[in-house]
Amino acid sequence: MNIILLSLLSFLPILVVAIFLVGLRWPASRAMPLAYVTAAGLGLFVWQLSFNQVAAATVKGVIVASTLLYIIFGAILLLNTLQHSGALRVIRRGFTDISPDRRIQVIIIAWLFGAFIEGSSGFGTPAAVAVPLLVGLGFPAMAAVVSGMVIQSTPVSFGALGTPILVGVNTGLSGDDSIYQFVQQMGYAGATPDAVGREFLDMIGAKVAILHAITGTLIPLFVVSLMTRFFGADRSFVDGLKVWRFALFAALSMTIPYVIVAHVFGAEFPSLFGALIGMAIVVTAVKKGWFAPDKVWDFPPKETWDPEWSGIVEMKDYPGDKGAMSMFAAWLPYLLIAILLIITRVPALGVNQLLRSVSFEWSNIFNSTVSTGGIQPLYLPGTIFIIVSLATYFLHSMSKKTYMEGFRASVDTMLKASLPLLFTVPMVQVFLNSQDGLAGFAKMPNALAEGVAVMAGSAWPIFATFIGGFGAFVAGSNTVSNMTFSLFQFGVGQRIGVDPTWIVALQAVGGAAGNIICVHNVVAASAVVGLLGKEGLVIRKTFAAFVYYALLSGSMGYAIVWSGTKGWLNLGSVLSVIIVVGLFVFARSQLKKGVAG
Repeated sequence: MNIILLSLLSFLPILVVAIFLVGLRWPASRAMPLAYVTAAGLGLFVWQLSFNQVAAATVKGVIVASTLLYIIFGAILLLNTLQHSGALRVIRRGFTDISPDRRIQVIIIAWLFGAFIEGSSGFGTPAAVAVPLLVGLGFPAMAAVVSGMVIQSTPVSFGALGTPILVGVNTGLSGDDSIYQFVQQMGYAGATPDAVGREFLDMIGAKVAILHAITGTLIPLFVVSLMTRFFGADRSFVDGLKVWRFALFAALSMTIPYVIVAHVFGAEFPSLFGALIGMAIVVTAVKKGWFAPDKVWDFPPKETWDPEWSGIVEMKDYPGDKGAMSMFAAWLPYLLIAILLIITRVPALGVNQLLRSVSFEWSNIFNSTVSTGGIQPLYLPGTIFIIVSLATYFLHSMSKKTYMEGFRASVDTMLKASLPLLFTVPMVQVFLNSQDGLAGFAKMPNALAEGVAVMAGSAWPIFATFIGGFGAFVAGSNTVSNMTFSLFQFGVGQRIGVDPTWIVALQAVGGAAGNIICVHNVVAASAVVGLLGKEGLVIRKTFAAFVYYALLSGSMGYAIVWSGTKGWLNLGSVLSVIIVVGLFVFARSQLKKGVAG
């Protein structure tokens, strides 16, 4: 079959999602079953997969979805526990004391605290922690989800202590003779025929950090601008753009140490340390009044909110059973989460291996090539959330009745979230496991990428980030996207005659950006705050941020890889300047319009 036609057929399940979920605003519970049927139909009748292969991929999807539901339940249980104990009431007061301005709050919580949680845990955990915290502080549920999704970009490539690089890129590139020969020729230590080596991975990670730091500098400004545009009384970008000085300051407070850590310490700690340093700098600056906005901005009165903004999780103001609570006691559960995530994720501490030793795997499901991989229940973030919730029961002296109210509400919300995920993740697994069919085609994601590569030619660096983003959009994981496409991206780089390590770096950056619009991350984040059936609306609001991230980083990548032969004044550098200048002109025009108004 013609490679372009095969590529277009591979794109059909994604097109179904785009049309029905995003375009027609169908809820995920209706759109994703249709996408699943499309992927399964292509697998059976075009790729000619065996029925067992499709069934096995479906079963794997259900198992993976169950692990996500477990994480969602833990996150909702923790939120409800903090709400019923009265801790959220105290935390809300504390943030008001730091700054009552919602723009400042969202940057501290989503950008900085979210990046810290991403650096320590990854795999969608920031949405499970930061998003409900925002809702608990009085943010509309949709505003919280949109904010939580947009920041799922810059910190993601170094999430879970560098897993997308150290596992994703490593797995994607290892075991190939051409890669091994390349690494040997470049003189990087530690490479073997089965592994590219840590030194090579850290070199790629350093390039990833540079691309992220430049592109990510505008992400806090994107967050506040989208928030005021879609959820402000005036529905205007102006209110968000007015805090541009603070937003850029907060961005650089994280991205500068982020780049330094990537170059000095390697791929494990850029997001973790960058966020911690950034939080210390930014909170201090806020308390001293640096870059403070002239006027406090808040959401309109709750009774005037659009019904689409709110979820079924209702944030009531519970005083708690214990009465007055200190700020330290209120924040202690979040401190415990941070400590437990770090303890359980740093291999040198030994806890990591102990938790991972309890593992369940179903290999060659239904005699197919599909296996579940190790399911490690003790290692999942949901377990940490549940442990901290139980600890909070004692720490906050809650009554059994009060705790059980939160528990029952959590079970109810989790069950309502189950249907969308039980179709979303199986669709993804059929898509990813579409190899070994009688037709002899490459699996669907690779077929799609090959078609794009043929059409793009030497302009491929601009498209490399979009392929990485597409992989994360489908798989819900930067790590999986890197596993799937790193070798392909490396090969395209060699084919067009540029440094292939920069193309792999673009893959990793694009894979991180894809989390902004990833369907099952949106479903999971929405489920935590009860925003069910509105997933398409969230993606519509975050899509521009994804396009900005992938296009600017891809354009910079083109400028870099072709600078040696075409000079620095090339298509990539020109496009990068156009993007930045265009955003500057737009922001300035909006601010002038705001002054005139």
